[in-house]
Amino acid sequence: MRPHVLLSVATSVDGAIDDTTSDRLLLSNAEDFDRVDQVRAESDAILIGAGTIRADNPRLLVNSEERRAERVRAGKPAYPLKVTVTASGDVDPEWKFWHHGGEKLVYTTESGAPAARERLGQLAEVVALGPEVDFGALLDDLGSRGIRRLMVEGGGQIHTAFLSQRLADEIHLAIAPLVVGAAAAPRFLLPALYPGGRMKLLDTRAIGDVVLIRYAPKAG
Repeated sequence: MRPHVLLSVATSVDGAIDDTTSDRLLLSNAEDFDRVDQVRAESDAILIGAGTIRADNPRLLVNSEERRAERVRAGKPAYPLKVTVTASGDVDPEWKFWHHGGEKLVYTTESGAPAARERLGQLAEVVALGPEVDFGALLDDLGSRGIRRLMVEGGGQIHTAFLSQRLADEIHLAIAPLVVGAAAAPRFLLPALYPGGRMKLLDTRAIGDVVLIRYAPKAG
């Protein structure tokens, strides 16, 4: 059984997820960061693209000690499985991602796997998905490992792949009260063919000055 796939992203009012003209843009407030921490704690695995790790160098953790304790009481590891995707295998063993939290898993291609294994050693398990990164096969493999809920935290190429291939079940879109305006600023989604295109609205709520919108892609 494939896991439930939740895409999580924070954007500005004009859809930017960062600002290439200045320092890294913070699009969430303290309350929304806490909400994201809760969603992470409820997930069996968290996935982020290698390009986003390279740009942001995140630890990608459940920060709340109480939430980690709740996971352990429920018979789960303190931290969700941390997953990244790289077609080339170009990963840096010094990234914080590898040195915090629990188990790590790398999905790559047949050509990228040797480089990833050589660079990471025992830091992570490396799985080759074929000549290209096959996201359906990725979900099948996660399902075989008992992953029932997958939180996908970006970046744009990863979110685009899941949504355009009809592999996303839910979207959490947090909109910050900011306008970036830079033409080169990265966006949540890249140009692609999105079957159907229309979303089903599940919920909206204010989190301080951030608005959270929950969508489900419509079938068909």
